[in-house]
Amino acid sequence: MSNTRLSKLTKQLQEKGFAALAVNAGPTLTYLTGLHFHLMERPVVMLFCIDQEPTIILPELEQAKLDRLPFPARVFAYGENPDAWGEIFGEALAGLGLAGRKVGVEPRQLRLLEYDYLRSACGEAVFTDGSAIVTPLRARKDDEEIACMRRAVRIAEAALTATLPLAKVGVSEKDIAAELFLQLIRHGADTALPFAPIVAAGPNGANPHAQPSDRQLTAGDLLIVDWGAAYGGYAADLTRTFAVGESLDAEAEKIHKLVQAANRAGREAGGPGVPCARVDEAARRVIAAAGYGAYFTHRTGHGIGMECHEEPYIRGDNEQLLEIGMAYTVEPGIYLPCKNGVRIEDDVVVTATGSESLSTMSREIRFVG
Repeated sequence: MSNTRLSKLTKQLQEKGFAALAVNAGPTLTYLTGLHFHLMERPVVMLFCIDQEPTIILPELEQAKLDRLPFPARVFAYGENPDAWGEIFGEALAGLGLAGRKVGVEPRQLRLLEYDYLRSACGEAVFTDGSAIVTPLRARKDDEEIACMRRAVRIAEAALTATLPLAKVGVSEKDIAAELFLQLIRHGADTALPFAPIVAAGPNGANPHAQPSDRQLTAGDLLIVDWGAAYGGYAADLTRTFAVGESLDAEAEKIHKLVQAANRAGREAGGPGVPCARVDEAARRVIAAAGYGAYFTHRTGHGIGMECHEEPYIRGDNEQLLEIGMAYTVEPGIYLPCKNGVRIEDDVVVTATGSESLSTMSREIRFVG
């Protein structure tokens, strides 16, 4: 698998006029190598060049991982003394012939730590944004990647189903979030979750990125649960909104139905060749037509895969065309300050004939507690 990805990367480098791509610990390095390194005080950098085998610079303590590297590489390992690290970087880059040539980096991932070592080792190279190299590779998921995402969704749905009996009047948002975390791990999620669950009830639900608090659920609340799981390194990101108690006021019921309809419109709008903006417009139109457009305060969705947020971004000004294998969220919402909020989110993958929602949990209003 990784050898195929390496070939695709080389083709991208050639087409975009880059001599190399330099990546540090993170999703792209894992995508290309199958190896997992975490960001820490010891830098890990791998350079993929168009005219020679890859070069990796890493701590000596991480060398054993290279036994699983699926292709040959030049290895430069360093010890614990930071004073010697610059010299190792210099040795690694000396023979790569990068002077005066473009080297792509990931602006959202590469830290000043790694950049300084690279620049000091080869200041004559032109380090520049390499997103145009990486994005086409990672945005289109293959069958194996989609299978991992599908499994992550199933785990997430099962975990929330097991958690919901706890959602009762008098139970705090934090208690529900803690139980959901445990259920995700028990149901088979990777221990590194894509993000901490959002559990927000009543007025707290009017904040799209609320953190679980000590506030206790109250009858009449709308309860937003935004949660995710990862499986095989691939993420699921879902949201459902529930009603607490036995009844809802008319407006809360109305906005839930509106968001449900907007979610459906967004899910149905996607397909190969469709601009991301059209998906956003389809969902937003439903909410705006009912007079709540000012309360839908964020984009309709974002790409999802090895990262919870990645390309493509489903927003009104993005004319990027969807392609088969791209995966993204559809998550319209209405947020009424000091009252309630609603969000319904699904994970969608583009197919040859349209799009498919990987998530199937009911989007109808459900009463808890």
